[in-house]
Amino acid sequence: MPTTTRQRLIDSARARFYNEGFRNVGIDTIYGDVGISKPAFYKHFESKDALMVAVLEDVGRFIEQRFRAMVAERGGPTAVGQLRAIIDVVQLFIEGDDFHGCFFVKAAMEFPLPHDPVHLLAERHKRAMEEFIATLGEQAGAKDPKSMAEEFCLLLEGCYVTRSVTNNPKTIEIARRMVNQLLDRHLP
Repeated sequence: MPTTTRQRLIDSARARFYNEGFRNVGIDTIYGDVGISKPAFYKHFESKDALMVAVLEDVGRFIEQRFRAMVAERGGPTAVGQLRAIIDVVQLFIEGDDFHGCFFVKAAMEFPLPHDPVHLLAERHKRAMEEFIATLGEQAGAKDPKSMAEEFCLLLEGCYVTRSVTNNPKTIEIARRMVNQLLDRHLP
């Protein structure tokens, strides 16, 4: 199925924003990448802000669907297995050649005001991941699934940031050890 111009704009912007930052990329660069004119760009997005929101929504949907599918595939049919598989999936992401940190952390740092639409989308994504982990925790019999999910996500965020900043290959080993301790403490 052919890719729509709108999706090509989102794809180009996603790559540019992730690698160069949201504020550093002008829409002229993005519509130039796609090979359309400025008026053609505005037929799809009313502004750069609207494009940024569309990109984050697209990335969020992709990551959440792909992440959940990978966790289910690697973790098997049990919630406990899936919780323990999360760190394996994170390892696949952070050890990829194209990993330069969490897209949503980058977005929140560039747009720190809590009412900014970009910041709100980054927060929404983080909450969705917490809810996913809390649901697995509840299914696995965690004493306090919400607290477990908050702690788990904080460890994952530290893993993303540490690997991005230091490129230390042992980051995942440290994170795995801490995640296993966390799950041992919270699960029956």
